[in-house]
Amino acid sequence: MVKKLPIGTFINMATIIVGSLIGLWLQQSFPLNIKAIVFQAIGLATLLIGIQMSLKMPEGYLLVLIFSLIIGGIIGELLQLDLQLQALGESLKTSLDIGDEKFTEGLITASLLYCVGSMVIVGAIEEGISGNRELLMVKSTLDGVSSIAFASTYGVGVLFSIFPMLLIQGGMTILAARIKPFFTETIIAQLTSVGGLLILGIGIELLNLGDISIENLLPSLLVIVFFTWIYSK
Repeated sequence: MVKKLPIGTFINMATIIVGSLIGLWLQQSFPLNIKAIVFQAIGLATLLIGIQMSLKMPEGYLLVLIFSLIIGGIIGELLQLDLQLQALGESLKTSLDIGDEKFTEGLITASLLYCVGSMVIVGAIEEGISGNRELLMVKSTLDGVSSIAFASTYGVGVLFSIFPMLLIQGGMTILAARIKPFFTETIIAQLTSVGGLLILGIGIELLNLGDISIENLLPSLLVIVFFTWIYSK
């Protein structure tokens, strides 16, 4: 019997908390050149992950993917999701009286990286459908290690990324448990492909190669599900 609680997400949150606390403790110990090379390494790895994920697009679904990104991006721009997320981060920072200048940047960057990806999508859905948490355990380990580097640079905002993770990753597990037949292999592959492109954008930003509004492209993850469902009929 599949458990209703997203246990895999709870474990993932715990590893990020531990990693972030270690990163905050080491924050003053890392010289700037070490932080720079660590971020270059993470940026390159993020690009590789994004490319691998995006290539999982099913054959014949390229136009569906492109239109989902375009329409999702337009929706995000109209809703001004980037500004709303910034405002939310600043509001949280003010409410908690946190003086860290990079709080909002760290919160948003870590949340995007930890909540958009193939392991998030496939892992959360697998746990919801079959109770298998193996992929989320691997993700938990990777997130815990990377949070050390992120927290040492961005500060305490990285630790607070556990709350969007609970909402998105945990919510996806609960949703998958309730509507198992809906999550076909094609829909999961399409979600993974779009997530991969967003991860690719995060990698580009981490390496300072360009400015991509990842936040405003987030609705593409919902649009791709709807378009793929219609296209598959």
